[in-house]
Amino acid sequence: MRTDDFWALIDDARTGADGNTEAITARAVALLAARDVTEIAGFDQHLWRVLAASYRADLWGAAYLINGGCSDDGFEYFRCWLVLQGRATFAQAVKDPDSLAGLPAVQQAAVTGEEFEAEDVLHLAHNAYLKATASELPAQEHAAYPKLDEFWDFDDEASARQQLPRLAALFVEPPE
Repeated sequence: MRTDDFWALIDDARTGADGNTEAITARAVALLAARDVTEIAGFDQHLWRVLAASYRADLWGAAYLINGGCSDDGFEYFRCWLVLQGRATFAQAVKDPDSLAGLPAVQQAAVTGEEFEAEDVLHLAHNAYLKATASELPAQEHAAYPKLDEFWDFDDEASARQQLPRLAALFVEPPE
C-alpha cells in the first residue's frame, strides 16, 4: 500500500467520528475489509513502518507528559492514537513532539487527565482480513524499531521544561 493510500484510508475513517478512536478504528476495519487482501496486508506493513519511524525518545517524552507516564506498551498505543489524528498531525508530532501542545484535545487533557491510547489500531489489518476472508492474516515481518539511546529523565521537571517547553507548561504545571 502506498503512503498516500494509507493516510487516505485513515482520513476516510476519521470522517464523522468526531475524534472517537473506537469509531475511527471500526470504520477503518470496514473500509480496509472492502479492499483486496494484498492491500490489507500492505496496510499492516505500512502501519508498522509508520510506528517504527515514530519510535523516538523525544516523542516518548511527550507521551509521558501527556499521559502522566508511559510504559513501552503505552508508548506503542499512544503512537497508534497519533496515527488516528491524521497524516499532518502525525508528521508534525514526529518532527516536533512539542507541537502536540497545540492540539485542543491535548490542551483539554491537561485539565481532565484524559490519556491517549488506541491499541486497537495494531489489529486493524488483522480484523479487516478476518472480516474479508474469514481467515487469519498471514504472518509478516514488520519494520524494525531503531535503538533509542538519547533518553532524558521524563520525571525531571527542569528537563521536561527544556526538552518540551509547551507541553511542560500544560502538564508539569497544569492549568487551574
